[in-house]
Amino acid sequence: QVQLVESGGGLVKSGESLRLSCAASGRTLSGYVMAWFRQAPGKEREFVAAIRWSAGTTFAANSVKGRFTISRDNAKNTVYLQMDSLKPEDTAVYYCAAQEAGLFFIIMSTQYPYWGQGTQVTVSS
Repeated sequence: QVQLVESGGGLVKSGESLRLSCAASGRTLSGYVMAWFRQAPGKEREFVAAIRWSAGTTFAANSVKGRFTISRDNAKNTVYLQMDSLKPEDTAVYYCAAQEAGLFFIIMSTQYPYWGQGTQVTVSS
C-alpha cells in the first residue's frame, strides 16, 4: 500500500504561482510513477503531469506544459507540482496518484490504484 497526502493548495490570482506537495509513505517508490490529476466541478478527472520516480523522467499534459513542473525529492519521499502563470481554468481539486511503473506513462486515472485526498486550487481572474 502507498499512502499519499497532498498539501499546498489555496486561493491565488491569475498569473500567480503555487507549489503543491504530495508526501508518500508505505512503500519504496523506486518502482513507481507518481502523477498529478485535477478535477474541476462538473468535469472528469484529468491528467496533469507524471514523473518516473527512479529515473526522474517527466511527462505533462499540453494544457500545462511550460507552466507546471513536476519534481520529486528522494530524501523526503515527496512529489511536487510547481504551478506558474496560473489561469482561472486551472481551478480544480488536485490529486496525487501512484502506480507501479510500466514502459509508458499512463494518463488514465482508472489505472492508478493509489490516491491522496485532494487539495483545492482556486485561481481568481
